[in-house]
Amino acid sequence: MTRFEEHFRMRENDIVEYVKEKLDFFGPNELLRCEEIGDGNINYVFRVTSMDSTRSLIVKHADIADRSCGDPLAVDRNRIEANALIHQGVLSPGMVPKVYHFDPVMCCLVMEDLSDHKILRDELIDYRTFDNLGRDLAEFLVDTLLPSTDMIMDQLEKKRLVKEYINPELCEITERLVFTEPFLNGRGKNSLTALDEGFADRELYSDKSLHLEAAKLKMDFLTKAQSLIHGDLHTGSIFIKEGSVKVIDPEFAFFGPMGYDVGNIIANLFFPLIRATVDRSGDENKEIFIYWVQDTIREFIESFRLGFLLKLKVNAREPFAEDENVREWYLEEVLKDSTGIAGLELIRRTIGAAKVKDITTIKDEGERAMAERLCISLGKELILSRDRIMDSDSYFEAFKRAQSH
Repeated sequence: MTRFEEHFRMRENDIVEYVKEKLDFFGPNELLRCEEIGDGNINYVFRVTSMDSTRSLIVKHADIADRSCGDPLAVDRNRIEANALIHQGVLSPGMVPKVYHFDPVMCCLVMEDLSDHKILRDELIDYRTFDNLGRDLAEFLVDTLLPSTDMIMDQLEKKRLVKEYINPELCEITERLVFTEPFLNGRGKNSLTALDEGFADRELYSDKSLHLEAAKLKMDFLTKAQSLIHGDLHTGSIFIKEGSVKVIDPEFAFFGPMGYDVGNIIANLFFPLIRATVDRSGDENKEIFIYWVQDTIREFIESFRLGFLLKLKVNAREPFAEDENVREWYLEEVLKDSTGIAGLELIRRTIGAAKVKDITTIKDEGERAMAERLCISLGKELILSRDRIMDSDSYFEAFKRAQSH
């Protein structure tokens, strides 16, 4: 009998012992070093490195409580993440970290170490650019989202998979933080770092037409089991180096609307664009970055559109999908959802509890206030006019209008 036959919250020494016992990744006599590297509220993430070689790996360990507030959390999220990574790795090889081991008892996911990559959000904040980023992210979403839709997947197989990916606790977090709290502030945790509360009351809390559209999007999220989605796809869950993109952390995965993932990418590319737009520092890289990120947004939206239609035409099993009009309608519904979700993400990451560094680390208060206004104004228009904003030109027209708001 070993120590690891009943779940407990592991520390660094436990992780080293666990890795030696459960995996043959390292040699039997290698000296191992373990450090906790995670900064999230939900899981514990450790890097285990050999002192005798260049080998290393990551251990993601789920406990029974949220580490920030102690609220209970289902450890089944660890299984969902492991299965989602394996699923995505088959559909989009090389775009997610390799999974080495999953343990349902200790709730441990052991996977490839990506320490030679950088977090995309941090790189974009520093105005760094990457070739083909928009195309690569669009291809990942087309390849991982469409195969689990009713257009392509056998419907019996899909219904079986839907059960495997029911993820109530983490979905509730999304439902509350993304769809509800930014507009109602029921828990009183909303805040703006540079704008007064009168702006929030006027633009968000008192706008009943906005509440109606947010409610519609929330009901879609609750009821539209369209595809197996990542569920938390932002630039903080993407690792990058030149020539390589890796998508991580699909612990929020479940069967939901495809537009949720697509819209999150769009919003999280607009955040660094907004940061650069308000920047008066004279950074010599800023203008190049603005052109690049605008092109990247265009590349992402148009690559997704073309890739989606092609993959659907080639792989659809649904008889109605033989009709080009049906395929175009199906894409249009996804793009409408994507626009609405992009708007929600822009707003909730500005005023809600889970803000983004792209905005909060703007040092000049006037620039930060301008960025917050831009995020909220653009977000509102995307939500309210989502049936008219479905290509890159219309996104940038909305962005110009937000700048003059």
